[in-house]
Parts: sequence; C-alpha cells; structure tokens
Amino acid sequence: MENLIELVNVRKSFNARPVLLDLNLSIKKGESLVIIGRSGCGKSVLLKHIIGLLRPDSGDVIVDGVNITKLDNRGLSRIRKKIGMLFQGSALFDSLTVFENVGFELIEHSEKNMEEIAERVAECLKMVGLHGIEELKPAELSGGMKKRVGLARAVCISPDIILFDEPTTGIDPIMGDIINNLIRYLHHKLNVTSITVTHDMKSAYKIADRICMFYDKKLVDVGTPEEARHSKSEIVRQFIDGAARGPLTEDTER
Repeated sequence: MENLIELVNVRKSFNARPVLLDLNLSIKKGESLVIIGRSGCGKSVLLKHIIGLLRPDSGDVIVDGVNITKLDNRGLSRIRKKIGMLFQGSALFDSLTVFENVGFELIEHSEKNMEEIAERVAECLKMVGLHGIEELKPAELSGGMKKRVGLARAVCISPDIILFDEPTTGIDPIMGDIINNLIRYLHHKLNVTSITVTHDMKSAYKIADRICMFYDKKLVDVGTPEEARHSKSEIVRQFIDGAARGPLTEDTER
C-alpha cells in the first residue's frame, strides 16, 4: 500500500524551544493512524504541519506526492481541499448557523449553488446522527453536538484525509464512545485516511489500525492496538497504564 503522507526529518521550534526534532512518519493510504502522547508534547503541532497551517524550520512534509513546504498559499489551498479537520474545541464560528458552519468551505470556495450545498450539509449532518438543526447557533448546542457538527464540517468537502485533534476531549465518556464509533464508521464509509491525536487510550484502541507514541519530540512506532496493549516499552506502558512514576515523569522532573 502506498504512502499518502510522509514527514521527513521535520524540525520545529517555538522561541528556541524544540517541539519536533528530526521527526519521521509515513502514513499509508486508507490507514487509521493514532498518535498518542502526553498533553502539550506536540501532537497538535504535528497535525498543523500536515494541513500546512505551520511550516517546519527544516525537513519535508509530503502529501499525496506533493512537498507542501515548497508551496505558496494558492498551492496550499489546493492541498487543503483534500483534507478535513476536526479541531480540538470544534472551532465553530459562533456567529454562524450550523448550516453555515458545516457548509462553510462549499459556500466560500465552490461553484455549488445553495440548493446543492443545503443537500450536502443535510447529508453530512445525517451521517453524524443529527437532523434538522441547520438553523441553530453553536451556543444552542451541547458539547457532544458541537463535536458532531465539527465532524460533519470536516467531511462536507469530501476529503481524502481527515485529521482529528483530541476528538473526545471535553465530552462525557458516553458521548466520547459515540464519537469514536462515528470516526470509525466514517473512516470506512468514506474510504479516507485518518490521523488522530489523543491521550485517550480507549479512543486509540477503538479507532486505530496503528498507534504511534510521541516521546522526546519524536515518534515511536508502537504497532497495532493489540501490540500496544502488550508493549514491553517502559515509556509506552507508563502512558497506557496512566502511572505517576516512570520515564515520562522522570524526564519532566529533571
């Protein structure tokens, strides 16, 4: 199976503080990859490199055969049409209706008429278990509904790639499981490549084909969910078990 996304020797620092250090990652077409790691370790920064919201200090980010680090804004816009993203806080526009939020990219950047867009928005809301809420504003939605509206927006452009940034953060465990089921369902229904960053191991086990762990500004390939469960790595085991003592916290205390 061919690689759809590759990061090669990617480095990124903020205010002279390294966040990504010679990071290498290959993601195959149709794969559901989950990246785990502690909060603040750089997982979301990695996603923003894939979608081109951040550029690396050095190294290459290749999406569908194109090195996006070399592209201008117009070139990046073409690549982003292939990528949907569910942001950590859903990132809905407060002043817009659900219809306007879900259909935003189509309204702003497509030649579809409003009737076609309305049909697509309704279809995407139905996929995530919502119906007839197009005229509501984000303030009228529960946390779980906001996540699902954000998910509907991510799939509305018919992407080849979907990025999920902490999809179960800020919602209760039952809604978290509903979101996990939706991610897995949409991954197969839409035949997309999915990359999810999370610190929620229940979510990771449920949606992943392969799990990587962020550690020391790099990625460690852990393997399948089953291989992760039985990992002999002290680093992986501490994270999975949620243990207070171990190499992850020792590094923090130094």
